[in-house]
Amino acid sequence: MKLRSFVRYAALLLVAGTLSGCGGSLFSAEEKKVDSRPPDVLYKEADDLMSKGSYNKASELFELIDQQYPYSEEAKKATLMAAYAYKRAGKSPEAVAAARRYLALHPGTKEAALAQEIIATSYYDRINSPSRDQSETKKATAELETLIRKFPDSRYSDAAKRELKLSRDMLAASEMNVGRYYQKHANYLAAVNRYKVVVSDYQQTTHVEEALMRLTECYMALGIVNEAQTAAAVLGHNFPDSPWYKDAYALLKSGGTEPREDSGSWISRKWKSTVASVTG
Repeated sequence: MKLRSFVRYAALLLVAGTLSGCGGSLFSAEEKKVDSRPPDVLYKEADDLMSKGSYNKASELFELIDQQYPYSEEAKKATLMAAYAYKRAGKSPEAVAAARRYLALHPGTKEAALAQEIIATSYYDRINSPSRDQSETKKATAELETLIRKFPDSRYSDAAKRELKLSRDMLAASEMNVGRYYQKHANYLAAVNRYKVVVSDYQQTTHVEEALMRLTECYMALGIVNEAQTAAAVLGHNFPDSPWYKDAYALLKSGGTEPREDSGSWISRKWKSTVASVTG
């Protein structure tokens, strides 16, 4: 084949390939059809899909209503139902996003409590064990607190209080895990900082008794006897029958001292202020 003929042939192939590519793109675009059915029809189908457990398909239809008919009455309900369908489908990020969108658009409706509940429980369902990262637990705690504060009389309030107690207990357990690790490796100051979080922020959890005992141990190891005495005194005053108090008392006695509260200690001040805020 002569050079001129070869060049012409190659050019033809290039043009043909380009046209073929363009033709394919046009064909794909033509294949994309817009569902132009009215919002009430779409909503009914989405609702039927929900009742059949087809949560993924239902969420897509609910989202479609919101996109194509944003000012319709169905769109208002569809946004919240999309959040619910996403949650049932196990798509927590999508559920949270849809629920937040609903709250931004309709904060004063009676269904706002459900939207907040979807957000809170979406995070709650993703809580890890105390040995894992606790970012989801912190988000769950904050959202549950918001649910209880903003919607105290809602049907979700009692369950939220139980879940909040568990999420806060998980955060306290995580702090205790890290504190024990530092204490085991004789990094007493780092351990104190972890136990301090439990005593300051999680006094209503099951871990506070041990935290006060560990503070007694760490302060004795550091030679800060007055703080060790205060930790043991607060422990004994609030949990006199606790086995942790018996251990703290025995530790102080072996060091030639006994529990005695120092009113100037951060432990004393924090405990009293927290108790006052809870009872007040």
